[in-house]
Amino acid sequence: MGIRWRESLAIGIEEIDSQHRELVEQFARLLAACEQGRGEDELKSMLDFLDRYVRRHFSDEEILQQRYRYPAYQGHRNEHQNFIARIGSLQQQIAARGVEVAHLVETNQLLYAWFVKHISSADRVLGSFLTTNRDTTT
Repeated sequence: MGIRWRESLAIGIEEIDSQHRELVEQFARLLAACEQGRGEDELKSMLDFLDRYVRRHFSDEEILQQRYRYPAYQGHRNEHQNFIARIGSLQQQIAARGVEVAHLVETNQLLYAWFVKHISSADRVLGSFLTTNRDTTT
């Protein structure tokens, strides 16, 4: 099993695409660690990365959405907030009980679903909107 960046994941906004590539690289690292039986060791590092990453990345996306008056801003922001809450919940569980296989499974499922549902759909719509509106306002 593995994951790698594909141009089909690109939304056409380089600053967002480069951050998405960074996420793909980190997710691939976690999956490789799982294949090598080191997933539990890598999980805390991944969650720490995600905590930092999502705050910066989501902020960057939301600033662009506000600047160009993206009509689906609130729904998109809600998806971001839900993802942040899930990462926080995982971190709290691990702090309380230590890393468990269930946390590893949940993180992998969360990231996979994020790629399928958010980046491949919601962010693609956002990319189209920003591309069109950036071109008309510059």
